[in-house]
Amino acid sequence: MEALLLDVIRLHETWMEVVFPRQLDPSTVLGKWKPETAPQTVGYYLWAVLGAPLVAAAYPLLLVGFATRFYAAKLDSAVTRIGILGAVLVATLVWGALTLVTYLQLATADVIAVGAASVVAIVSAALAAGFSKVGGRFVSVLLAYPFAMTALFLPPVVAALVTPSLEAIILPPSYDLAVWILDTFLAFGDLNDTLRSAFDLETFGEQWGLPGLGYVLMWIGISVPLGWFLGALVALANLVRPKPEE
Repeated sequence: MEALLLDVIRLHETWMEVVFPRQLDPSTVLGKWKPETAPQTVGYYLWAVLGAPLVAAAYPLLLVGFATRFYAAKLDSAVTRIGILGAVLVATLVWGALTLVTYLQLATADVIAVGAASVVAIVSAALAAGFSKVGGRFVSVLLAYPFAMTALFLPPVVAALVTPSLEAIILPPSYDLAVWILDTFLAFGDLNDTLRSAFDLETFGEQWGLPGLGYVLMWIGISVPLGWFLGALVALANLVRPKPEE
């Protein structure tokens, strides 16, 4: 409970830092900034009151940021042990094996689909590992997290396209998720109707001999903004509760 209270206090101080100086990390010499005039006092406490409901809404997201940071650190530690080249080699072996199985057992169109997805997954894993080592929160949020999400989400989707037992588990929920996204996030300006009239998720790609391409592109499209979102939450977690080495 003490840790939760400290998190909430620091999150509120982060909100106060947006407008007022020395709120989150006060100066050792000057201390925490305090309002000195009546207008400053009114503005200070009004801003504090406005931030209270935002902090209450943002704290669950902050917990997601803490969890994401924990598992991202585990992945980063694994990449550190085997190196970027090792991570690429592991991804290549896994996806190469899947492509080989597809080549031996399924139709040519399935081989092309899995092969294309393999290239995307391997490149995504390599870029995620590389950008995570470049350093800097901006690079991690902008590039490393989206590529990492793509490398994590793409394998089960592609496996479902060529494995009947997985298809019933993964593709119908993916379709339902696409409907929900169209009816919520993409409902403004009739963008959802435009997308529905232009594309069919289940049949997109068949005209080029690539069945299931719509699902692959859908999850790549989800991975990028989701990576940005999770990366931003991790950046907030680092700000509110810095890691010991920071």
